[in-house]
Amino acid sequence: MIIMKMKAINGFFGKFRWLSNFWYLKFPIIYDDKEYKTVEHAYQAAKMVTEKHKNAIRNSNTPGQAKRLARKFPIRKDWDEIKFDIMKKLVKQKFLKNQDLKRKLLATRNAYIEETNQWGDTYWGVCRNKGENNLGKILMLVRDEINQNITINYANYLHEIKSI
Repeated sequence: MIIMKMKAINGFFGKFRWLSNFWYLKFPIIYDDKEYKTVEHAYQAAKMVTEKHKNAIRNSNTPGQAKRLARKFPIRKDWDEIKFDIMKKLVKQKFLKNQDLKRKLLATRNAYIEETNQWGDTYWGVCRNKGENNLGKILMLVRDEINQNITINYANYLHEIKSI
């Protein structure tokens, strides 16, 4: 049996575009009891103070439009404290609800995932070799949590079979 080691994933381009928050989902994610077609739509709406602004963002035609629209509205005062946890919940939902994407994420095995970008985002990604790569970290955390859950379920299954 040949096991291939995957290199680091540096950016969500080409065959790794599906890692992007701009990826359209077959099965939408839910935030605040509303459906969102991309993680980006949900994330931008989560920043908002008013329902009117949340709905405008949710109904945006594209994730890019949702992001641009969100810049025009005031955001929650506690946003900096909660944004990492919100993003993690949304990204996790993306992969739990969309089995094709979950399989792809698991297929990256233990590859390092970096949200490499050219637009200067050093909180969620890395630009010109500088940045915190928080989106990459979240993707790796979600992958590890899904793997751990699969392992636990398999161990429980084996235990049940032995009891029969």
